[in-house]
Amino acid sequence: MKAVLAAIILCGVAGCAQTPQQRLATERADAAAAVDLGKELAGLTPRETSGCMPRYPTTQVKAYGPTIVYTVSRGLKFRSDTAGGCERVGRGDILITRSPTGQLCQGDIAQTIDSGSRTFSGSCSFGPFVRYTKGS
Repeated sequence: MKAVLAAIILCGVAGCAQTPQQRLATERADAAAAVDLGKELAGLTPRETSGCMPRYPTTQVKAYGPTIVYTVSRGLKFRSDTAGGCERVGRGDILITRSPTGQLCQGDIAQTIDSGSRTFSGSCSFGPFVRYTKGS
């Protein structure tokens, strides 16, 4: 009985494991996201980190892997590293946030909606917000 149970558990674990090709594709996607994030924040200096981001009118929201960047202006952006789950925003999904306090805060949960089918596609929890501005 123990052998059968162990075999079932191992099959379940093996079924969740990535193949070498999937692992390579994930590594390439992560590397590309890191390069794109670097380009997005180039010329800006990281400032203070805070638990919340004031609700500015944002001109753009982009995802770079698990990182969300809110663009307020060319010289002001906010970055939040999530635990993952909202990566599809980088491919055009819509990011939905709800905030009873009028600002986005660490721990708030965002959801993503497929822009075509309008179906739920993911969710993530915000990490701390880092303010990026022009200049030193």
